[in-house]
Amino acid sequence: MESSEGFLTEQQREMLDIAPVNMEVLSSSPKSPTLKSPGAKSSSVLLSEHHVKAPSGGAGIAVRHVRRTHSGKHIRVKKDGAGGKGTWGKLLDTDVESRLDRNDPNYDSGEEPYELVGTAVSDPLDDYKKSVVSIIEEYFSTADVELAASDLKELGSTEYHPYIIKRLVSMAMDRHDKEKEMTSVLLSALYADVIIPTQIRQGFYMLVESADDLAVDIPDTVDILALFVARAVVDDILPPAFIARVGKMVPESSKGFQVLQTAEKRYLSAPHHAELVERRWGGSTQFTVEEVKKRIADLLREYVESGDTVEACRCIRQLEVPFFYHEVVKRALVLAMEMQSAEPLILKLLKEAAEEGLISSSQMVKGFSRMAESIDDLSLDIPSVKTSFQSIVPRAISEGWLDASSLKATGENGQANGPDDEILKQYKKQIESIIHEYFLSDDIPELIQSLKDLGQPEFNPVFLKKLITLAMDRKNKEKEMASVLLSALHIEIFSTEDIVNGFVMLLESLEDTALDILDASNELALFLARAVIDDVLAPLNLAEISNRLPPNCSSGAETICTAQSLRSARHAGERILRCWGGGTGWAVEDAKDKIQKLLEEFESSGVLSEACRCIRELGMPFFNHEVVKKALVMAMEKKNDRMLDLLQACFSEGLITINQMTKGFGRINDGLEDLALDIPNANDKFTFYLEHAKERGWLLQSFGLRDAS
Repeated sequence: MESSEGFLTEQQREMLDIAPVNMEVLSSSPKSPTLKSPGAKSSSVLLSEHHVKAPSGGAGIAVRHVRRTHSGKHIRVKKDGAGGKGTWGKLLDTDVESRLDRNDPNYDSGEEPYELVGTAVSDPLDDYKKSVVSIIEEYFSTADVELAASDLKELGSTEYHPYIIKRLVSMAMDRHDKEKEMTSVLLSALYADVIIPTQIRQGFYMLVESADDLAVDIPDTVDILALFVARAVVDDILPPAFIARVGKMVPESSKGFQVLQTAEKRYLSAPHHAELVERRWGGSTQFTVEEVKKRIADLLREYVESGDTVEACRCIRQLEVPFFYHEVVKRALVLAMEMQSAEPLILKLLKEAAEEGLISSSQMVKGFSRMAESIDDLSLDIPSVKTSFQSIVPRAISEGWLDASSLKATGENGQANGPDDEILKQYKKQIESIIHEYFLSDDIPELIQSLKDLGQPEFNPVFLKKLITLAMDRKNKEKEMASVLLSALHIEIFSTEDIVNGFVMLLESLEDTALDILDASNELALFLARAVIDDVLAPLNLAEISNRLPPNCSSGAETICTAQSLRSARHAGERILRCWGGGTGWAVEDAKDKIQKLLEEFESSGVLSEACRCIRELGMPFFNHEVVKKALVMAMEKKNDRMLDLLQACFSEGLITINQMTKGFGRINDGLEDLALDIPNANDKFTFYLEHAKERGWLLQSFGLRDAS
């Protein structure tokens, strides 16, 4: 068969595709032969030259000429008419490459081709790290503590301060003893003035955590870092509890754990460990803490005898321990109280040192704060110490050399309450015993009754502070119990104002608490967030608490920000309720749903014992007022008083307390107008239920008085 000859191969089809294009080029040239020219070849010949067979049985195919060279090679011409090799090309085409001459009078820089230059994206942390390294290098060269502290403070970005600690110590670890000693001195100078204590602890934690990485470049990492930790404890910039608490947070197989063990056993447990640690790197002053204290006492006594303020300031400056000048302030105040005649001279010296900038504002405040904390002990030897201190503080504030806003509100402003102090001390001892008993028994009604027996509701914020402080230093079980108790107290006897005041007190004393409880800030943030989830606090209360903090309470403000972040996270309710294991792990909405279902089951079955068992299994005695409310609403809707029998059974068994019952009736009373929109006789029904409850003693007497008013 010849049918196969009627189809073209792929090569033949390609030749046919280019044929029209080449023909157009031939026809456009004046020297190109036409189809009638004797030299023109037929289409069949053209096709035959390319081994193309014409389809059989057809009338023929109109095929255009294909341009060929004399060599017999096929040339593909550009479609835009610019021609190929051996052609004139396009108009204005030149063989010379176009170049811009910068010396040409008509040179235009805008004609220069654009160049894309790649640039790295700047990371704020990377820039901050470079600046810190530069400041540290300069400090190692100049040994100027004040300049280094000032430069680091000017960098801002307080959230990166823990990195300063890590970088400073890690750089010193790979240098000589001189730089190691300089690092310890600078750390003491940065403490509180530039970097808050919580961030210093965080920085050391980062160092301990990265000990394995540091050991790759520094073989003696364990011993050197252990010495830095021990020195920080001796210098009072790390609490002794830091070692034990961080030891629980790092793996025992890590070098970080070895660092902590070495610091505790080799350095801090040795006899005369303070002197040993301080002189390990030679020391910048060759003085121990005790020697510095002795020199301070000597120069103050010499000053009292001579009255030469200039000489006294010179001696203080020669101590070269600006981070320890709070000791000068404290000892000067003690001396002024021991020798009443020396008081004017002492105050003159402190004022002069403050005005010259010799003793910084923070060191002055710290000295006064330490004095206030030791007044009770000093009063045993100096009976008039309280009176003297109360007179000195206002004078120092009025003369402008003591910052009143930096003094804490817990008695450090020199104002004593006299007999009230003793009452408060006694109250604190009693509530501590009550809280310890609660942690053992988990008996909320008993604790509430104990607080009522004390009869001091004005100290409710103090109780809240003590409760959460004790819970933060215990296990998750006690933390969960504290949150549950807080919800119960809010319903029973604590007002929202009491709770707000209690949290303000906790946040104000957070830095002191963190000396004993390493993670106090995060723990307190969880308590705040949990209080909001449990409806103990409204979200707006967090802003109110923040506004009531003193300006210098940066750690408290950070804790509130953390609490707000926890609360606004996805699935925050469930996560926060279960942060310590949770009593039930239910969100409030889940609990409401379970209460609704158990009441509906009781409505259909009428089995009291089963309903009481389900209420008991909820494990939320502080939320039983919701049972009361939903039971009363259901009784109104169903027009069935069976729910009253359930409430009676729960009350008789002590399952629902009188306070919870009163709270439930109070909530119905508050929402009665809304209920009347759906239940026309809601007012009449509630009046009947109220009388029923009063006859059986379900409600507090104060409920009737409040309702009548």
